[in-house]
Amino acid sequence: MNPHTGTGPPPRTGDRAPSRPVRTTPRPARLALRPPTFPPGPLCGAWWPRTDDLMAELPALTEAFDATRGRVSRMASHRDTWPATPCDLPVPGHTVKAAWFASGFDPHMIRLFSYGVGRWDLLVVPSRTETATAARLMAAAADPALHLTASELLAAERRLHTKDEAVREQGRMEQWEDEGGAPRHPWAPLCAPAPVTVRDPLLDCRRVR
Repeated sequence: MNPHTGTGPPPRTGDRAPSRPVRTTPRPARLALRPPTFPPGPLCGAWWPRTDDLMAELPALTEAFDATRGRVSRMASHRDTWPATPCDLPVPGHTVKAAWFASGFDPHMIRLFSYGVGRWDLLVVPSRTETATAARLMAAAADPALHLTASELLAAERRLHTKDEAVREQGRMEQWEDEGGAPRHPWAPLCAPAPVTVRDPLLDCRRVR
């Protein structure tokens, strides 16, 4: 072993160089795109971010577009869609310029502009959406036969959820009644009340109450 020639104390046995931080590759964007159609629909597909932190989620989305559809240079969205609305969003290799609208823009949509290619309007599926619901929304947004806006798709899903919940509630009520929980029509009398005759010894008459 070579002798220690530095000016500081010799290294101790077992000392190691400090470890470098490990870069984690972002998970792929959960994205569903509809095939090109003419005339084009109001949406190009759907995006289901994992959180509501746009600065953390946008890099994976732009990476998917950069590789196949041209570099994303700008984006637009509604102010109420995200908690933070920065004007510059850093992504790998460049910065995406953001425009924020207070009105006149679908609050459930994000619009991407690819350099030299065009724009892409995507339904933003809320990050906390259940998996089955998100799958239906993404499939509907990517369906060439459907021509619904982002807000219309979410409204249709809410109606479906309300209808399904009403059917499940009716089924639970019928099962409860079948098991003896309550009569089918608890508000209806089982039979008409019979009159009661009372003898009044003072008046010597009959009253019905």
